[in-house]
Amino acid sequence: MSMEEPRDYQLAASPEAAPLAKKELALPDPGATPFKIVVDPEMRLKLRRALIELIDYHDESLAEHFADGKLALDSYKEYIELFARSLKETVESREGVAYLLRAAGFEIPPEQINLEPELRWKRGAPGAFGKSLL
Repeated sequence: MSMEEPRDYQLAASPEAAPLAKKELALPDPGATPFKIVVDPEMRLKLRRALIELIDYHDESLAEHFADGKLALDSYKEYIELFARSLKETVESREGVAYLLRAAGFEIPPEQINLEPELRWKRGAPGAFGKSLL
């Protein structure tokens, strides 16, 4: 059996790969075409945090109203239904969408917020559940 000589290896980026290594995450233009940008993990994290804060706010508000005797609840089912309605009404409002945009780092004038964006599925790749994402 012959022993191979130890070799020194060094990983080096090719000149073509160098620009990729220098890429920095920048806040994309909120109106940019989705064909040119990818939603980066940092933006998704900001949006997730904003949604959690919104959920906590609604939960605390409903609990406070119930504790103050301002809100009647007969069951957990009814609480969840009211909670969902409250979130839905907030998120589908200009104020709710503006809150989420601000949390993601964008200041968009309210009149530019589209409250009924269309899901445009690619040809041959319909959404799993029809018009909705769910």
